[in-house]
Amino acid sequence: MAMPAFLLLVLFEKWYGWRKGKDTVRNMDMVSSLSSGVTNVTKDVIGLYLVVLSYPFFLRHLALTSIPNTIIVYIIAFFALDFAGYWVHRLQHVANFFWNGHIVHHSSEEFNLACALRQSISSIVKTFAVFLIPAALLGVPEQVIGIVAPLHLFAQFWYHTQHINRMGFLEKIIVTPSHHRVHHAINKEYIDKNYGQIFIFWDKWFGTYQEELPTVPPVYGITRPVQTWNPIKINFQHVWLLIKDAWRTKNWKDKFTLWFKPTGYRPADVAAKFPVHKIEDVYHFNKYDTKTSPAFTAWTWFQLLMILGFVSYLFGNIALIKELGSYNIFWYGGFIFLSVYALTDLMDRNASAMIVEIIRSGLGLYFIYTQDDWFGSSSYLAALKYILGAYFVFSIVGTGWFVIKHRKEDLSLAAV
Repeated sequence: MAMPAFLLLVLFEKWYGWRKGKDTVRNMDMVSSLSSGVTNVTKDVIGLYLVVLSYPFFLRHLALTSIPNTIIVYIIAFFALDFAGYWVHRLQHVANFFWNGHIVHHSSEEFNLACALRQSISSIVKTFAVFLIPAALLGVPEQVIGIVAPLHLFAQFWYHTQHINRMGFLEKIIVTPSHHRVHHAINKEYIDKNYGQIFIFWDKWFGTYQEELPTVPPVYGITRPVQTWNPIKINFQHVWLLIKDAWRTKNWKDKFTLWFKPTGYRPADVAAKFPVHKIEDVYHFNKYDTKTSPAFTAWTWFQLLMILGFVSYLFGNIALIKELGSYNIFWYGGFIFLSVYALTDLMDRNASAMIVEIIRSGLGLYFIYTQDDWFGSSSYLAALKYILGAYFVFSIVGTGWFVIKHRKEDLSLAAV
């Protein structure tokens, strides 16, 4: 239900910015952000994570009392979730390993509603429940947490915008766009500040608050820019760097401790031998961008809308897909991930997008051939399998055409 609403709001912000002469949404960046949101919700719905210690476990063993199921318990749960969210968020920013699970959210060099959808797929082990121990001590029922948690998450969407300025007395209570602009900024005055998710007073109490300064315009992104539109690559860039650093360093202590050092730490010997580009002057650097055209822009949106259609079918027919085969949901999820990878790799103008597209569309055609259907969709529209079959062939041809076109353009540019 939230997905189409978020998409409409993202498009509305694009239109509003264009109308007001302050467009904060670049097309390729927006598609990348929306693609990231697709991977995150797909990962969650197919259950690709491991819970070591769950909230029900803490509730059973730690509850000191029980709270009747009234409006009060929902208010308590909301505050408990926000308190836990503050500390999880802070941990993600200050420790090398945990930063990998949050880097994708900060990877956009723009600040808009679309970047709110950049959420992690790399956080496989869930640690959030540990920070909900205060709620467990109070005996907040797990069903209440289950209802309040998504509402708490959705309430963090709206303040990712540059079109709302200061909000008066609310600035002292809740996280506003001004507060969150500070959080997403890489200016030295702002970096690693304002971790609050709904309430800003946690930051004021725990010493991490920073007001947006009129003389310091926020600059967005991360200091080691990702240089790609591909959200799957972004999700694993940092941990891959940590793995390489741990392997390459001659310091045996660093091999085991660099994971838990402050974010950005690299062993001295590795940093000297294998430097990584880092933005030193936040006011003078080139944002990541790739050459595009009206035809390619139309192609990216066509493919994104198709991916959103596939995802919507997954959400609406999970039970049916599982009934058709116990592993079908994982095959379907893999197909979605390949679709996002193929599209965003093409946006990066990589020839490898052709290979991924052939695998992805080939998998789609294989599903249609073996099922003589598309995961039970014939009950809605008998001809859909033929439409999708034609789409997959068209997608391979279209991707190949753009790969060749981009290759010729790049060669011409290199010759000049």
